[in-house]
Amino acid sequence: MNQNLPIFKLSLNDDPDTGVTVIALVDDPAIKRHFMAFQKQKNPSAKFLATNFEQHIISGPLMVADMCILRDDELHGEHYVYFDAPTIRQIIFRFFKNGLTSNVNLMHLPDAKPNGIYMFESFIIDEKRGIPTPQGFDVLPNGSWFGSYKIDNIEIWEHFIKTGEFKGFSVEGFFTYNQMLTKEETLLKEIIDLVSGEIEP
Repeated sequence: MNQNLPIFKLSLNDDPDTGVTVIALVDDPAIKRHFMAFQKQKNPSAKFLATNFEQHIISGPLMVADMCILRDDELHGEHYVYFDAPTIRQIIFRFFKNGLTSNVNLMHLPDAKPNGIYMFESFIIDEKRGIPTPQGFDVLPNGSWFGSYKIDNIEIWEHFIKTGEFKGFSVEGFFTYNQMLTKEETLLKEIIDLVSGEIEP
């Protein structure tokens, strides 16, 4: 991670159209976490993993709390963005309130919206509530969003999931940018505050 790049915390505003609007199936997810298309399990007592390849189910992280993601655009240049746990919770509430569980596209292409793909399972990782990261996945921070999708679209399953071309989920939507201070800016602010007597030495 480049410590000199600006970091922005993404958040929601009062506009009900902001938030995650689509979940994309992609070949290289920005969160660097892949979903899993479960093969038949040897341990039938592990309920979450008691799925099989024939059921056409994919599961994995949708958003990882406090993970910095490198972005580059005309407005901000090269920078990082992240979502904290409270914001992810707000995003999930709004996502379900707006009934977006079937809003899926491929590779973030607006015209590539296949039918027959829908979310049937969603939860927030929360160790205190007894909701850990499912077996088979890298441990996720508390506040991360995990979900499962049913793929009834045979063409998508055969050509993109079964072949391993698509490896993970990627969210898209509209968010508010809140710039955070870099380490150097934070240190400089502390020095200025100290000199001006705003904080105790």
